[in-house]
Amino acid sequence: MTLQTRRQILAAAAIAAAYRRLQAATLSQVRLGVTTDEIDEDVLTAAKFLREFGLHYAEVRSIWGKYNTSQPVAKVEEARSVFETQGIKTSVLGTGFFKIPLPPETPEGRGTLDSQWALLDQAMERAKILGTDKIRVFAFTYKDKSEKSNEKDFARIVELVHEAAKRAKARNFRLALENVGGSYVSTGADSARLLKAIPDASLGATWDPNNAGASGERAFPDGYGLLDPARIFHVHLRDYAHRPDGKVEWRAVGEGEFDNLGQIRALLKTGYKENFTLETHWQSPKGKAFATRTSLTALLKVVEQV
Repeated sequence: MTLQTRRQILAAAAIAAAYRRLQAATLSQVRLGVTTDEIDEDVLTAAKFLREFGLHYAEVRSIWGKYNTSQPVAKVEEARSVFETQGIKTSVLGTGFFKIPLPPETPEGRGTLDSQWALLDQAMERAKILGTDKIRVFAFTYKDKSEKSNEKDFARIVELVHEAAKRAKARNFRLALENVGGSYVSTGADSARLLKAIPDASLGATWDPNNAGASGERAFPDGYGLLDPARIFHVHLRDYAHRPDGKVEWRAVGEGEFDNLGQIRALLKTGYKENFTLETHWQSPKGKAFATRTSLTALLKVVEQV
């Protein structure tokens, strides 16, 4: 081991120790976690990483190289055992439910929907195993970038998402619908419109202000200001920046444009008591664990200011 490498390891350890000493009140107020596969596909490695930073929540999406809904129940139970041993709770189950083009109203389209309903059943089964009542879902995607939303499509999406919410409610789950680029719901304005059309307490938002910003909205405060705070079930945090050509790229927290501090403060001011997840996305040549460590270190500094 070189002297430089040893210094880097010691510095990283010192930083982690410092954040473990964050006032308990701060991290209980800002219930922060990380999407585990943005750390490592191995559940134990990801859980130990979270503990290193004094965090107790995980968003579970992909585990051991597959979406949780593609893993057999036994593997999900194994993940639960790992989390329990490490003192980690699942804040939300990440799924790809309705992250597909809106199926046509044809026999083939109905077959596609049947597969999606089966996926929702699988998600609820796995969410129960992992001890969370929240499932991250979507509101369909466009087939191509030139496609625009229309009232007929919107009415059908409302019908299908409402049906999903009713199925979830019947089994005591909540659906946290994420705004994402390329979807019929990509911004705060889109989320607000859909939630207003479906006044069901079992349906809320996974508010992703960076996705909204990447979709052309001034996510905070404008897009956020359109949302009913009581309907925000989960929040994703990271950072982004516009390149000279106008396109958006993900950045390490603190190296982009997004006002994470302002967003967190605004949510807490409304009495928000749900979870925040660092969903890193920014890629480093040093690997995703390094990228997440870099962004998490910066985000915890933001939390200190809350």
